[in-house]
Amino acid sequence: MLKRLIDNQFKLVEHKTDVKTEVIAGITTFLTMAYIIFVNPSILSEAGMDYGAVFVATCLAAAVGCLIMGLWANYPIAQAPGMGLNAFFTYGVVLGMGYTWEAALGAVFFSGFIFFLLSIFKVREWIINSIPLSLRLGIAAGIGLFLAMIALKNAGIVVANEATYVALGDLSEPAALYALLGFFVITALAYLKVTGAVMIGILGVTVLAMVLGHNEFGGFMSMPPAIAPTFMALDLAGALDVAMLSVIFAFLFVDLFDTSGTLVGVAHKGGLLDKDGKLPRIGRAMMADSGASMAGAVLGTSTTTSYIESTAGIASGGRTGLTAVVVAVLFLISLFFAPLAGSIPAYATAGALLYVAVLMAGSLAHANWDDPTDAAPVLIAALAMPLTFSIAEGIALGFISYAAIKTLSGRFKDLNPAVIVLALLFAGKFLFLD
Repeated sequence: MLKRLIDNQFKLVEHKTDVKTEVIAGITTFLTMAYIIFVNPSILSEAGMDYGAVFVATCLAAAVGCLIMGLWANYPIAQAPGMGLNAFFTYGVVLGMGYTWEAALGAVFFSGFIFFLLSIFKVREWIINSIPLSLRLGIAAGIGLFLAMIALKNAGIVVANEATYVALGDLSEPAALYALLGFFVITALAYLKVTGAVMIGILGVTVLAMVLGHNEFGGFMSMPPAIAPTFMALDLAGALDVAMLSVIFAFLFVDLFDTSGTLVGVAHKGGLLDKDGKLPRIGRAMMADSGASMAGAVLGTSTTTSYIESTAGIASGGRTGLTAVVVAVLFLISLFFAPLAGSIPAYATAGALLYVAVLMAGSLAHANWDDPTDAAPVLIAALAMPLTFSIAEGIALGFISYAAIKTLSGRFKDLNPAVIVLALLFAGKFLFLD
């Protein structure tokens, strides 16, 4: 009876899979992305948010996203608060622009709501097709370089310098050594295709630091911390400040393209595309993503999005939403490991951030470097993010440079209304609002 109910829900026979395979796939996916449980609270707590509450919000938001994706969209795609967007939340919006973390949560909620509307009215395809590939590549790489800068800064490998702005830190310091060791180990394990390479690297560095007396063990398991400090704390009115519009757009833009790229990439890997190369039920998958973002903002975490690490579960045979449901259950179980998460030092997660940066910066390889009108905006967008310490500013400068260079080169036909309007809006912001 139970087997029949599960098959009716997830269509296991139709997808030529079974419960055992889906469970193994779910465990595999979880192990590859579980690092977010440690990294997300570490990043958002720097914005002034309660570490324990963010830990709970991270696990719950991931579980909600995975359940919606699994039960409604029936895809083996896991969700959790996104890397890059959490860094933008803390270092760009709160510490950089001076907004409260409550207002930043409001911006996350509004971006998720707009994403939801775009999915309902099927505007998403028009938007995706309107943004040039070169800009998408530059933005993805820029987010990677932004994460790399944060990782190097947190580990003390890169420090401030009045004369040169940045300089090399003291590499003999334990934090720098542990961060580099973690990065080396994670990269090597990933090359060797070891499941859970990132989490192994984080935990390995943490344990080593404890053994050598550079870190304290806070415990292993306990009841989950209180979520009250962040639950329903979002400031919707504060998020409606005119200057916050670019922030909402940045959250929306990155989530939209990150989700679209992940869905198509994972679906292609698992053979889930139809005969026309399209993803069935993409509307449901998009709404699952946007719904999870809104839920995450209410719980107290940055934008929730689809994870490319889902390909690990796909490679293990996952083909249905049961894989995502298994990931959701594992995130809920993780709620009881808060003391362990609290024992993870910043330098242990720095190596993980640096490795994720490597993966994201790889998009530069696909840029058209033979055409300077395409290559220049890619480089501008990619470099602007780490150097201005803002994803939003990088996106804005990318659009402005693309529109200006194409126009001055006589390539006006390469522009479309969406790019022109966005470039003008961003230029107006810099000229009149900053």
